Amino acid sequence: MTDHADPTAAPWTYETAAVQTAIPRGLGETIGFPIHAAAAFQFDTLEQAQEEFQVNDGLSYARLQNPTVRALEARLTALEGGAATVAVSTGQAATLTSILSVCRAGDHVVSAASLFGGSTGMLTNILPLMGITATLVDGTPEAIQAAMQPNTRVIWAEMISNPSGDVPDIAALADIAHAQGAVLAIDNTCGSVGYLCRPLEHGADIVSQSLTKWAGGHGSVMGGSVTVGTRHDVSRNPIFADGGASSILNVRGEAALAWRQRWLGAHQIGMTLAPHSAFLIAQGLETLGLRVQRESVTALALAQWLQAHPKVGKVSYVGLPDHRFHANAMKQLPRGQGAVLTFEVPDPSAFLSRIRVLRIAPNLGDVRTLVVHPWTTTHGRVPEAARYAAGVTPTTIRMSVGVEDLGDLQADIEQAL
Repeated sequence: MTDHADPTAAPWTYETAAVQTAIPRGLGETIGFPIHAAAAFQFDTLEQAQEEFQVNDGLSYARLQNPTVRALEARLTALEGGAATVAVSTGQAATLTSILSVCRAGDHVVSAASLFGGSTGMLTNILPLMGITATLVDGTPEAIQAAMQPNTRVIWAEMISNPSGDVPDIAALADIAHAQGAVLAIDNTCGSVGYLCRPLEHGADIVSQSLTKWAGGHGSVMGGSVTVGTRHDVSRNPIFADGGASSILNVRGEAALAWRQRWLGAHQIGMTLAPHSAFLIAQGLETLGLRVQRESVTALALAQWLQAHPKVGKVSYVGLPDHRFHANAMKQLPRGQGAVLTFEVPDPSAFLSRIRVLRIAPNLGDVRTLVVHPWTTTHGRVPEAARYAAGVTPTTIRMSVGVEDLGDLQADIEQAL
């Protein structure tokens, strides 16, 4: 990782890159991210404007690029170990941008079935409106391989799925995708912006995530991002190859995929991230490592404690040895297995009505510990069979562990039970 403002800087650890990347040096420079509140940017000559409107690589209109957002994108690229990033307005916007960048009407997506409810809705309700079909299956390589079709352009999976905690074998899924010219896209929201896992280093081509969660970290901002790696190959995808000398691939080369994502997500569809939101997210990234490290340790301790509690049913946390994806987690998540766990209680409504430290809220990655009843909230509009496939039952409680004291959390759960 290097500082995009200082190309001569030595590679940094994650924690250093999180606070130093895209902060310029020099007399009078700010020590943090300045907020550029502007709708458009000036040119000195008409020729400059004409050139920029041909290439769309610089600053012209803020729907496409903004200096504050560009600085955040540089930091995200460094933290994920990627080649380029486009920041968008929400995690859902990032999902749509990721898929539309490689798919068009008549194409097909294969996805692991264990997904965030909004992603399931995107794949099964929204993409069909555009002529794109999706098949959702178990997240194992065998099931994914069996679902592949000649027109499959992307394999989709979540790194630490929400809420069941499934962890895909990224390298195996990448091999399946690349064998037929498709790409592997990983939603790395619960992978915490590369702190717990960097999917691109395991063979993924695209990393999508909600920046609302661990990146922002304080429940105060919404955002999303799409990062591409340095080794992706879209040469067999007609979207990029059609058109001969004027094809996107021929004109943009290795930057074709990243350019199309910005052109689609920001320029054409307009899912632009606001500068103030970019500023808040950049600040959140600076403490992400500290927060996620503590949350992961606390989550594992809570999962072990809940598993031994006589009033608690099944506990699902990928850091526990009995989770079916535990081996994948140990291989790909050496720094910790994240902050999300689920557990079963006989009466979710009664339990949630008694909590005093935990808070009922449909978010993840907050500094506060949040709980929710997925069956009737986050996955409430998902078909029943798909809810069970995602690890959600009528008695499931989802918990996103915050930075509070472990003993205080245990005491609150104990009295609520």
